[in-house]
Amino acid sequence: MDIIRQYFPLCWLNVSVLNLPRSTRFFKHNLIFYFTIVFFIQFNMVDDIDSILEVLLETSLTLAFIALVLLLNGTINAFIQVSSAVLFCENVVALFLAPILFWATVAEDTPSYMTLALFLLWDLIIVGRIFKDVLRVNNAAGLVVALFYFLTSYGGAYGLYSLLVG
Repeated sequence: MDIIRQYFPLCWLNVSVLNLPRSTRFFKHNLIFYFTIVFFIQFNMVDDIDSILEVLLETSLTLAFIALVLLLNGTINAFIQVSSAVLFCENVVALFLAPILFWATVAEDTPSYMTLALFLLWDLIIVGRIFKDVLRVNNAAGLVVALFYFLTSYGGAYGLYSLLVG
């Protein structure tokens, strides 16, 4: 529980990812929770058992993107720390986002989509800040890396899934 208190300020942009502890156990718990919540959201939207494949692709692409960026930057030793931070923040946002996604799906009105957009923007800013701190770049560059992260993780998973399944 103490490690959650240390990581939670990351969601409010109050701490640097480099100042957070490394814990493989925390990473594994975040990975399992990430997979579970993304699967829950995906399964309720698509309502198909094939969503497991898409979530596996998404999770793999998430970790591969983080590893590639850190490898290219020469900071691969921070993989557990950065992956834990990204997954933790994605989990926190997803907890808020899940009911909003259902609201947007059912209501299909402007306020629901605007709220959804705000939470997605918050997620982009958090991940951008994480990459900014790790890569030691400015805010704009961190947001660009975060945008590529989202395109690779979510867009790539959807694209690969479409190619594999048809």
